Amino acid sequence: MPYVQIRKLPGSEDVEAPRKMSQQASGYDLFAAVEEEVTLTPGARALIPTGIALAMPEGLEAQIRPRSGLAIKYGVTCLNTPGTIDADYRGEIKVILINLGQESFTVKRGERIAQMVFQTVPPTELAWVEELDETARGAGGFGHTGR
Repeated sequence: MPYVQIRKLPGSEDVEAPRKMSQQASGYDLFAAVEEEVTLTPGARALIPTGIALAMPEGLEAQIRPRSGLAIKYGVTCLNTPGTIDADYRGEIKVILINLGQESFTVKRGERIAQMVFQTVPPTELAWVEELDETARGAGGFGHTGR
């Protein structure tokens, strides 16, 4: 099991640490470390701090994903989803929230705002070639198989 170091940043000692909400949950819920409430009007977005920083081993990434409850109940989701936290990043984890709903939504300190899922990243190298091998699909994309 990979070992991920986590650090609470100064001023966020009262904000809950990321945690899984059930025994078999894939993601750790992240909590807002806003100093003051942030109100997102419909269509508005904001960068919400979590008050934590991570140190992951090489070959691991953290993905920041929306919480389904916020999405279905309020239309609040994450932009740049999934957001990637690279293994060599040591800054504060922040979440870009957007309100796609029809009413304003207020983010309060300590509120669950997103989830963080860890994934392995295999080592890869790009190999430049003149031609790619053929497949049945070819270059078809963007709905080429129908609605």
